[in-house]
Amino acid sequence: MTVYPPEMYFSITFCNDLPIMQMPQRLTVIEAVTFKETCYRLLEQEPFVQKIVLDFNETQFIDSSGVGALIHNFKATREKQVELILYDVHPPVMAVLSMTGLDEVLTITSSVQSKEESTHPHPSLNPPGTHPSVRSWVKRSIDIVGSLVGLGITTIAFIPIAIAIKLDSRGSIFFTQTRCGWLGRHFKIVKFRSMCADAESLKVRIPNQVQGAFFKNQKDPRITRVGRFLRRTSLDELPQFWNVLKGEMSLVGTRPPTPDEVERYEVPQWQRLNVKPGMTGEWQVHGRSQVNNFEDVIKLDLRYQENWSLQYDLQLIFKTFLILFKRNSGAF
Repeated sequence: MTVYPPEMYFSITFCNDLPIMQMPQRLTVIEAVTFKETCYRLLEQEPFVQKIVLDFNETQFIDSSGVGALIHNFKATREKQVELILYDVHPPVMAVLSMTGLDEVLTITSSVQSKEESTHPHPSLNPPGTHPSVRSWVKRSIDIVGSLVGLGITTIAFIPIAIAIKLDSRGSIFFTQTRCGWLGRHFKIVKFRSMCADAESLKVRIPNQVQGAFFKNQKDPRITRVGRFLRRTSLDELPQFWNVLKGEMSLVGTRPPTPDEVERYEVPQWQRLNVKPGMTGEWQVHGRSQVNNFEDVIKLDLRYQENWSLQYDLQLIFKTFLILFKRNSGAF
């Protein structure tokens, strides 16, 4: 058995030419960065290896950065035609893998030398404590009450908005799009349509005016006349109260990215997915249409996570109402 010198959080042993990487007790952003680097280095140093085993025997916690590192390493091993195998995964980690759909993509075994299915029962999906806001029942209660009130307002506003959308352009009243929520879990966001019916297919023709893993264009030709009004007043976002009621979003959180944006994330940038996405938050309150660099978005998201409290959420909600009455405060 050959042993590599231990890394910062990892050690690699070889058993019958099979590399086994010991995973740490916690897989958060610091460990995740090293995890990715260690895996990439192993692929370079062992070009003929056919399988890599990740021993999760000691791992009891994983957050969004850990999920991001797993995805990065899975893609890297697949490109090299190397099989990535997760061994002895405990229920807390298995719950995260199941919630994000990774349990259907990754090979998870209970035996290093075979492909037996994990002996762990299917987890009950108790949410891991990636951030205090995720487990706050008070925050969830505020979300439920707020979403019910919001859906009541949406019902009242629906008829005039629907008529305006239909008269302005062809297409459906609602727009749905896949977004990434807590821990990168996919969900369908619902909005009043503010763009032309074939906006998604036309996106590749529109120049991106911002830097990093998100998209903006101040004079996006896909936006309809009614759509510009809906965006300026944020009325297009009213149906998202349904996402809040379902628990996919919160009233206050981070901006929900699209899967193609997340594809471009580096491991540390996955930290923004440690909380549920919100209808409002730091990004909307502090320069929603003026933020043109993704690193600034990350800073705002992490600032929210650092400063979070129920009082802070209420302050951001109050500031959002004030912003809505300011000219040119809406999205473009």
